[in-house]
Amino acid sequence: MYPRALTAGLFLLGCWLRAGAEERGSLQKCRSCQDCSADNGCLSCQHRLFLLIRREGIRQHGECMHVCPVGHYSVRGKDANRCLRCKASSCEDCFSREFCIRCRPDHYLLKGKCYTACPKGSAPEAQLMECMDGCEVGPWSKWGPCVRNQQTCGYKWGTETRTRQELSASMNRSEPCVALTMSRRCRIRRRRCPGDKKMHRHRGNKWRKRQQASGWRSEEGDISS
Repeated sequence: MYPRALTAGLFLLGCWLRAGAEERGSLQKCRSCQDCSADNGCLSCQHRLFLLIRREGIRQHGECMHVCPVGHYSVRGKDANRCLRCKASSCEDCFSREFCIRCRPDHYLLKGKCYTACPKGSAPEAQLMECMDGCEVGPWSKWGPCVRNQQTCGYKWGTETRTRQELSASMNRSEPCVALTMSRRCRIRRRRCPGDKKMHRHRGNKWRKRQQASGWRSEEGDISS
């Protein structure tokens, strides 16, 4: 009799715990909701909150948010405030359905639209990942020689530079709209400059010191033997 009563008690306890968990989960899903469904989450939100509908396959789930997430824009209406997804897939964040304010990686922003390459009449700004309108530049030149202190020899590392020309300069700008020069670190091919006697003398002194040191070691070895 007692084992049966214990089994029945454990079964009822499990049912109570599951019901409590489901109720707590339902309350969590319906947080900040005005109307809520156990299956679909929020159906409407409290005043000033935005309703976001997330779709997973054929199912959808509603959430109420103070600020719309990235990739969505907010729309206030008489009946409800909603978070709607940006239209362009290349847009990471938008102000309205078709006006982008930030593009996905490897895309440039120009007047609310995203481009993989800036259109004609504009030039890319690499740091901001934007196309500068009304600014057209020519192609980059070849990399210049690797120099340091105006020398192409005598050092291990230096800097090389390339340039480009602004084709459509604006009268309203005192500075170029984009960078016209670019520099990078490079390895100098010739470590020794022609006629560098100081370097030869320095290396000769090092060689003589090594010879003297080896000679002293050999003499010490003869004495010890």
